[in-house]
Amino acid sequence: RGEILGLVGESGCGKSTLGRALMHLIDAPGCISSGSIVFDGIDLTTLTPRELRELRGTRIGMVFQDPMTSLVPIEKVSTQIRHTVRAHDPTAKRAEIEEKAAALARRLGIAAGRPTDYPHQLSGGMRQRIMIALALMLDAELVIADEPTTALDVIVEAHFLDLLKELARELEVAIVLITHNIGVVAEVADRVAVMYAGRIIEFGTVGSVFGSPQHPYTQGLLRSVPTIDVGVSSLYRLEGLPPNLLNLPSGCSFHPRCDHATDQCRREVPVLTPEHSHASACWLHVDRGEKGE
Repeated sequence: RGEILGLVGESGCGKSTLGRALMHLIDAPGCISSGSIVFDGIDLTTLTPRELRELRGTRIGMVFQDPMTSLVPIEKVSTQIRHTVRAHDPTAKRAEIEEKAAALARRLGIAAGRPTDYPHQLSGGMRQRIMIALALMLDAELVIADEPTTALDVIVEAHFLDLLKELARELEVAIVLITHNIGVVAEVADRVAVMYAGRIIEFGTVGSVFGSPQHPYTQGLLRSVPTIDVGVSSLYRLEGLPPNLLNLPSGCSFHPRCDHATDQCRREVPVLTPEHSHASACWLHVDRGEKGE
């Protein structure tokens, strides 16, 4: 509670799929075939559709990448907020809903009167604030934000990120921030999980992972971040592309792109090995630990 977890990785590595799996929004023919999803001691994979519906929205909310695809274009925002609340609480009175919505709108910096507009009348940043309001109207404890700043300019993005930090701290909301923008994670997150080919390959505090990355993939991502240093003639590029998730390489999925790959990397899948609060799924990292280096 009160913490922001950044989930980073290249496009196609499975970040959004993980977010949708947490919400049980995997479209057919996809499914959750194994494993567990534990939220506040409850394994979500064991719940019935009705139990999931009661938990989704009320305790877990989601902000999608493009709010225009999540908002009904022919309904005023205020109407959609009212429908969202009544879908989970049919006894909620209109006056109570409007009072809470107005208070939340003020908290989110949404000007009075804007909720009576249609989605197309709002800016991208305002629509994302509306999506957060929808996620928080039922007092969600966990908010999954899937690439929420992709369509925002840098000024609006900065305000939006400040808002996420304030919400996490003041409302004790846990936030999973899914993004490919490492700079965003460095700015707002407390911890970070790096994903590659559908697996978490490094995990720890932002300071430890970004300050001392252990996995070659994380090192490559950080080297690829543009800088304003004078004298840099070209950007570093991580060679190759992420693998097809339906046809993963043997062993470590990153080994075809890794300059440090060994025969063990090509044969065996590394496990996420904890070292204090910093874990890495890399045979090189495991070997260093075993040798005491």
